[in-house]
Amino acid sequence: MLSDGEAKELLSFLTLEMRADVKGQATGYILGLTGNRDGCRYLRSKPDFLKALVTLTRDPSIAIVKDCYHALINLSADETLHQPLVKETDLLAILFQNLLDPEYMFADRICTILSNLSRHERTCRDVFSALQEQKIGLDKVVEIFCTEGFNKKASLHYLGPLLSNLTQLPEARHFILDKDRCVIQRLLPYTQYEESSTRRGGVVGTLRNCCFDYTHHEWLLSDAVDILPYLILPLAGPEELSEEENEGLPVDLQYLPEDKKREDDPDIRKMLLETLMLLTATKVGRQIMKNKNVYPIMREFHKWEKDPHVISACEKLVQVLIGDEPEAGMENLMEVEIPKDVEEKLKELDTKEQEQMEKDKQESEKQLNESPEGLER
Repeated sequence: MLSDGEAKELLSFLTLEMRADVKGQATGYILGLTGNRDGCRYLRSKPDFLKALVTLTRDPSIAIVKDCYHALINLSADETLHQPLVKETDLLAILFQNLLDPEYMFADRICTILSNLSRHERTCRDVFSALQEQKIGLDKVVEIFCTEGFNKKASLHYLGPLLSNLTQLPEARHFILDKDRCVIQRLLPYTQYEESSTRRGGVVGTLRNCCFDYTHHEWLLSDAVDILPYLILPLAGPEELSEEENEGLPVDLQYLPEDKKREDDPDIRKMLLETLMLLTATKVGRQIMKNKNVYPIMREFHKWEKDPHVISACEKLVQVLIGDEPEAGMENLMEVEIPKDVEEKLKELDTKEQEQMEKDKQESEKQLNESPEGLER
């Protein structure tokens, strides 16, 4: 890496006052450093370089600003740089200030950096606190996310993963689940947002996190929110159900057209199933889902699904839907205390299941790769 003298000289080029050509070469060099782990770790110990990058996001040269944001995206992808970025610079304040500008052309890069920084709880708290300190709040983020075309120069799809990350915090979930704000109702339609799997996945992740708060399950499943169709419709296909099965379903899930397509991202399908599984944790949740006739949709989905991890998640949900009710005192599955030895055994079995699924997947891919050319696969 750079000697102390070289680092000092390079830093002197990274100022707003420096000539554009010299500054451009310097930011290009820093961007190159952020392209590998060693470079990122070197910059972790150089907070002055981090501050300079943040300052230069205000540079009049679009090319220099672009390089700075690209470098900050690379740095924020490394968890070990999260605390230096938020503690040693005024990065968060600048990002949120620019995010609010509907004309700001680098807003998508801002969303990506915020999404990266909020992945882990410690820095996620810093991001959430900065929202409050900047007098912005989560309500403004949701408003921007739900306003189509808020920024004509940016899609803002990565606000979805940001919301998902923020809802790992109880205070963020409390806001989303506030019955007087109607926030969660605004997010529900995005489970079927065709233009972006990033936005869809972010919303589904947000809903999944919110469903860990089982005290809200009955409200979420009630007509006030009606979360169920938004979770099940992406998993439903064109298969023809019997009249009796259709009649038992919510209206939005009845008699689906022949060209009905399922969610094409297996990770999102798995999250949808995990969210439904969380809603079965309470007795009232299980009863509502059984009364709404969820099982036939899951039965047909299981026949269609090919991804082993998604199949496993589906099978766990089906077991609950068609199984007997737990014995008295164990109705709330989130409050059941599992003996330590049983918990360890379950973890061991889950690990083995994951390993077997990976092995089966690799075998399947190997067989496909070995298929002779010219034959249909």
